[in-house]
Amino acid sequence: MKRIVIFASGSGSNAEAIIKYFNHTKTAKVTNVLCNNEHAKVFERCKKLNTNCLHFNKNDFITTDTVLNILKKEADYIVLAGFLWKIPEKVIAAFPKKIMNIHPALLPKYGGKGMYGMHVHNAVKENNETETGITIHYVNANYDEGAIIFQAKTALTAQDTPETIATKIHVLEQRYFPQVIEEVILATNE
Repeated sequence: MKRIVIFASGSGSNAEAIIKYFNHTKTAKVTNVLCNNEHAKVFERCKKLNTNCLHFNKNDFITTDTVLNILKKEADYIVLAGFLWKIPEKVIAAFPKKIMNIHPALLPKYGGKGMYGMHVHNAVKENNETETGITIHYVNANYDEGAIIFQAKTALTAQDTPETIATKIHVLEQRYFPQVIEEVILATNE
């Protein structure tokens, strides 16, 4: 059974969906959730799900090998679920093609530094897009530029607001992210 470590920064709804999904498969198990925001709701979700959730700071992540050492012990795959920091090159080098992220738009549109959450949905609305969606991709040294694994689309209407766009995106994330993670794991272990 493969091991997944999730990185999260916020409420943890995607982390929760992934944990629950893999609690019912023999493919993988979430061994740990790592969070850079000590006030994030993901800690409460993990406690309810009996999943270890650790807080770390920038020094642990970038300067020292504290986080890297945890990953080497606990992870075969790394999943970013609402995690906002750039992944250090030493982590990328240690886990080539084993780090996946989800982005709330159809990359390459609306990607890059500062394009996350409502910033993306506001931009999609301001540009009167007729569709948007999610992109699941591998992580490389640049924000949102890793190879695309999967995309799913949803139609938009003139009546959609950034908030309704966020809701539509959340539905796609919950539906596809855990399943695509499992497909990647199965494909890379054949």
